Amino acid sequence: MRRSDAAMRLAAALLFAGTAAPALAQSGQQAQGQGQTSSSGFQFGGDGPIEIESDKLEVRDHDNIAIFTGNVQLVQGKLLLKTVKMTVYYKNSGGGGSDNAQVDHMEAEGKVYIKQNDQVATGDQGTYDMGTGVLVLTGKEVVLTQGDNVVVGCKFVSNSKTGQSKLDGCGKGGDSGRIKMLLQPGSQSN
Repeated sequence: MRRSDAAMRLAAALLFAGTAAPALAQSGQQAQGQGQTSSSGFQFGGDGPIEIESDKLEVRDHDNIAIFTGNVQLVQGKLLLKTVKMTVYYKNSGGGGSDNAQVDHMEAEGKVYIKQNDQVATGDQGTYDMGTGVLVLTGKEVVLTQGDNVVVGCKFVSNSKTGQSKLDGCGKGGDSGRIKMLLQPGSQSN
């Protein structure tokens, strides 16, 4: 049981040390169909304490996963993540202790909401791969906001290692569709 607790703490720490930076592209730089931009995104304090709350936690040590379900809320500094279910996949790097567990990737399902300062990203599902630094947020609508500026699409991909982000529109049957953007005059998009 002690191993599971330590593995969960490590998983959460690693997850949020690297996730937020790529989470939001600057909304004013997206155009139509598919947009690419360099992302300033959320700023994470990787050393800050992480608080995770949920209605239920299930740890499957043999499968190297931890599943948080029901009103999941993660807070680190000014960063807030809310979702219905969050699964953290971790791997042991040898040595047999939970201190050697490292997060491989995580999945969030059901009304994913990420907020820091005036930046918000929402979608139906989200994944983050620690190795590649790639965040993917998908859904019927993925909404990215910063202040009063809003960009809507259906698939947001952001790479924290390259600083590149892409938002795909909501097309049907293989068509990439179009993204929607609303920019408010005088609004800051930093």
